[in-house]
Amino acid sequence: MKTLKKIKVQPLAFESFGVRSMCTYIETSDVKILLDAGVSLGPNRFGLPPHPKEYYALKERREFILRAAEKAEVVTISHYHFDHHTPSFTDWANLWSSPEISAKIYGNKIVFAKNFKSRINFSQRRRGWLFQKKAGSLSARLEYVDGRSFHFGCTIVRFSLPVFHGREGSELGWVLMTIIKYGDEKVLYAPDVQGPMCRGTLKMILEEKADLAIIGGPPLYLADFRISKKLISQALKNIATITKHVPVTILDHHILREKKWREALRQVIDDSSSIGHSLVTAAEYVGEPNRLLEADRKVLFEIEPPSREFMRWTRLPMRKRKRIRPPL
Repeated sequence: MKTLKKIKVQPLAFESFGVRSMCTYIETSDVKILLDAGVSLGPNRFGLPPHPKEYYALKERREFILRAAEKAEVVTISHYHFDHHTPSFTDWANLWSSPEISAKIYGNKIVFAKNFKSRINFSQRRRGWLFQKKAGSLSARLEYVDGRSFHFGCTIVRFSLPVFHGREGSELGWVLMTIIKYGDEKVLYAPDVQGPMCRGTLKMILEEKADLAIIGGPPLYLADFRISKKLISQALKNIATITKHVPVTILDHHILREKKWREALRQVIDDSSSIGHSLVTAAEYVGEPNRLLEADRKVLFEIEPPSREFMRWTRLPMRKRKRIRPPL
């Protein structure tokens, strides 16, 4: 696998680590950046709440994010889903969040965020407004960065105009892609583009000619349920195109909520390898095994039944569970 010499890329929280997130720490000699500092668990899969192992992973990855935030000078928000930013309220059931945790991440930082007044759906507009009032007010500087560029010494940090969260016209709204360039090296971060599904987004990604791309893959587990198989197929074709042009592609997030994800990409993985390129998960990128805990939730409940105390906690109303840490 080709390695970058000037830009440090450290995936912190992804589905391949057992949680919902795409949080990544990036460092050059000029600036330290924390991308999308959020993390969550899927509240219900297979009719089951998260398994205790998922909560251990959530707690662990939240701690990784907090340690990276201590170093970071810049924190970004590509969009306002809770697996991509940390809100200023307490929720131990889904997010392992609190006002104190949010303040540690965003307080006294330069925050580069998506504009919550344009190209955004209703729920994210409200979340963006709340972020501005709460954690955003603690930042050293809050900038809305749609389509903008910033220089830190020899490092360029650039944000795309909003692109669709998945398919064209998606009710889930829009996200920003981030491009970080230092010297002759370039990293592209494309969260929640789901492949991408849109040809316009694919064109933007290819035009960057990145050395490393971090891509949010398509939700295979929603095929023919919320998303058509045709769109999933298009997303997989677009991934194949990206891997032909980008030496290293980290593909993760929604796609790893399906245990058989690798079967859908076997040919793409083989083809990219044949030309000296790499398609890997975030965990594989750092040399760790994949831990697809959400995809394995049903099996985990069968082979490692949780304690009675934990199961009692899961039966509490959600508003109470959010305020009480799970008994692990």
